[in-house]
Amino acid sequence: MALKGINAYKKGSLKQDIATADPHRLTLMLMQGALDRMAYAKGCMERKDFAGKSEHLSRVNAILINLRDTLDLDVGGEIAENLYGLYEFMVQRLLDANVQNNLQIMDEVINLLLPIKTAWAGIPEDAKQEAYEAQRQKRQSV
Repeated sequence: MALKGINAYKKGSLKQDIATADPHRLTLMLMQGALDRMAYAKGCMERKDFAGKSEHLSRVNAILINLRDTLDLDVGGEIAENLYGLYEFMVQRLLDANVQNNLQIMDEVINLLLPIKTAWAGIPEDAKQEAYEAQRQKRQSV
């Protein structure tokens, strides 16, 4: 019974975090969620829990597709295009990992996403504010 209470608290806390997060923080939360789900999927692979593995990998794919589809290729230029391709590659590799039940492929994808998350977390506040301002100006000109 206590576990249900803890899970309910976590869900409520997550909803509160999402409601108050800026776009940078939301992206960081998505990346962390993908990394967490990949770790859970690896555990499921080791236990031969195929239903759990599929559920977690499905959520990771949804996160990676969301991250890919929210890239602004016009503003982001070559960096955004490279990230787009990398997210697409990760989705394909997760499909391979799922079909082959391959932990090494899972590690490969984790090792691709982790430096992106680390770099994203290290973006200075002034750069974030500059990006938000550019985004606001772009919306106003449309």
